[in-house]
Amino acid sequence: MAEVQMDELQKRMIEELADLHEVPVGAYNFRANSKLAGRNTTANIDIVSKEDGSGIDIRVKAGTKKESVHIPVVISASGIKETVYNDFFIEDDCDVVIVAGCGIHNCGKQDSQHDGVHRFFIGKNSKVKYVEKHYGDGDGDGKRILNPVTEVYMEEDSAMEMEMVQIKGVDSTKRTTISKLKAGAKLVVHERLMTHGVQLAESVYNVDLDGDGSSADIVSRSVARDKSYQKLDLCIKGNAACSGHTECDSIIMDDGRILAVPSLEANNVDAMLVHEAAIGKIAGDQLNKLMSLGLTEAQAEEQIINGFLK
Repeated sequence: MAEVQMDELQKRMIEELADLHEVPVGAYNFRANSKLAGRNTTANIDIVSKEDGSGIDIRVKAGTKKESVHIPVVISASGIKETVYNDFFIEDDCDVVIVAGCGIHNCGKQDSQHDGVHRFFIGKNSKVKYVEKHYGDGDGDGKRILNPVTEVYMEEDSAMEMEMVQIKGVDSTKRTTISKLKAGAKLVVHERLMTHGVQLAESVYNVDLDGDGSSADIVSRSVARDKSYQKLDLCIKGNAACSGHTECDSIIMDDGRILAVPSLEANNVDAMLVHEAAIGKIAGDQLNKLMSLGLTEAQAEEQIINGFLK
């Protein structure tokens, strides 16, 4: 596939998504407006386009340590709608960082949409840190729509840490995460989400703890402002001698709405599952304390929100 050159706007979006101010060391695949905009492989990490053009395969060799993969996607043209399938094959005894995400800049009248399906196959004793960041901007009437799907299949004694972030500018999103863990596997998820205007956001988690000693810890923090709506649908199934913990902590503001739907399903007498949930407004004493230091009410709110979502 021929590469295209990224313009300054697309480069700025890459920086926003992946904290990249220059070309990264290691493996990467940049995608801009449905075209390949840069790719690099290493001796241990290979990236290959799927034959049907629907996405890429990322293969990490057994024993690979302290290497990274960056695969950000940017859309800067109005009216683009795409679905991309990326598969990650991480062999045994690896320790890698994967940075993904999508940014949409829409200044037109047509909707722009990116649906990314990422499947992870994580080998025995491997560790993966996965960072996925979504954001949107642009002053057009067209919507910025993102619908990521993440599937995680974990072998014995593997570990995955996921950081899922959406703080700005996405009009509509449905984020779906499906995970299946074998014996000794550990999954940790930290989700940070903020909506404003009339934005819609739905997060769905379905986690199957299938092996003895497997565990999952899922923490979601969110803020709903203006007239936005959020739904969190979170289910952990304990199918073995395992442990699962979920925590939903949300701030509601203005005319925002939040629906939390926690679900725990124990199918084994030794499954230990716990859920915590809280939805509420910013406490008045917090605002008063910051305002007594000279901040306006708006500045105090922003300070509290930034700390909450950090």
